[in-house]
Parts: sequence; structure tokens; C-alpha cells
Amino acid sequence: MIGLSEILQNWWPVLAAYIVGATPFGFLAGKAKGVDIRDHGSGNIGATNVVRILGKPVGFTVLILDVCKGVFPVLIARAVSDSSAVHIAAAIAAIVGHNYTFWLKFKGGKGIATTGGAILPIMPVAFVVALLTWVVVLKVTRYVSVASIAAAFIIPLTIAVRSALSATWDPYVFGFGLFVCVLALWKHRSNIQRLRTGDEPRSGRKAEDLQPR
Repeated sequence: MIGLSEILQNWWPVLAAYIVGATPFGFLAGKAKGVDIRDHGSGNIGATNVVRILGKPVGFTVLILDVCKGVFPVLIARAVSDSSAVHIAAAIAAIVGHNYTFWLKFKGGKGIATTGGAILPIMPVAFVVALLTWVVVLKVTRYVSVASIAAAFIIPLTIAVRSALSATWDPYVFGFGLFVCVLALWKHRSNIQRLRTGDEPRSGRKAEDLQPR
């Protein structure tokens, strides 16, 4: 397999991508404030929960850092190799690192911000469409989880439509789109259950009204 051979030859950017992605900025921001973010709000280490617990300045800083965890590993991989398989392997490693960080016994965030960062250099059109989808759905529903799930669904769809219109097809890129969609659904399975029971918190709900999940 050509893709696998290229990844094995350029293994170090992929490993570095996992290590960078595994840096738990939300957890570290909480510790800097004397708080274990996992014991408050939704219990998630992602930017949404950090905003609820530590406020918007800290939360938005974590958001930017989580996005950068996806962007920079892919840019490094692109500087090292011309293979899209290597770029995507680095992107997947960064996302998996965030979602399953070895620093926290392989329990991490849900990876939406890091996924967005990883997608941006590889398929910017899909990134823009997913971002717009996220904003619109959040505005309409006020559920961050619903917005994230909708954005995840739109990514492989956008790639497929764009590939059909341009008459070009990269199986690695489309496979990556499917991967991030399925992983996002898996990481949001508890949110989906709470949506079904009416217990999912809406955006803007106070942190003290939530219980760690």
C-alpha cells in the first residue's frame, strides 16, 4: 500500500502530531486557576466547558490553542512530505491525541476545535462550510452539541460534492472526512442521549446548573 509506505517513511510528524494534540490545554488552564475542569460543568476539558467554568477570555484562549493543535501538525507534515496520506495521518493523530490524551489516562475532549484546525490546511472549503453550519445551527438551536454534530455531518458531504464538481477524487481526503464525522458522533453519544431525554444544556446555561458528565 503506497499510503502506508509513505506514512512509515515519515513517521515522526505523525508521532509529533499525536503528542501536540494530546496537550490538554483546557485541563492545564483549569489547573492554573486551581480548578480541575473535569469536576465542574459538563466535566469536559474542551473550550465550551472552560468558557462556562473559567470565563470567556480563558475559554477562547483554549479554543484557539485547540485549533492550533490541529493546524500546525498538518503544516509540519506538509513541509516534510508531499503525500496526502502523510498529511491526513498527522491530522488524525492530532485529533486522536486531543480525544484520547495520554496525560489524562487517555480521556480527553470531543475534538471539534482540533478537528477544525486539522481540516483547515487539507480542505479549506469543507472547513468554511462546516464552520458556517456550526454557527447557524448553534444560533437556531442553542445546542453546542447539535451544532458540532451538524458540522461533522457536513464535512464528508462537502468533500463528496466538491469532488464531483471538480471531477477529482482523493480517497484519503474523503476517508478522513468520514473518519472525523464518525468520531464526532461517537464522542457525542452521551450528548445525543441527553438530547433524547431533554437533559442537554443549551448554550449560555450557568455552570452551577450543570453536573459533571
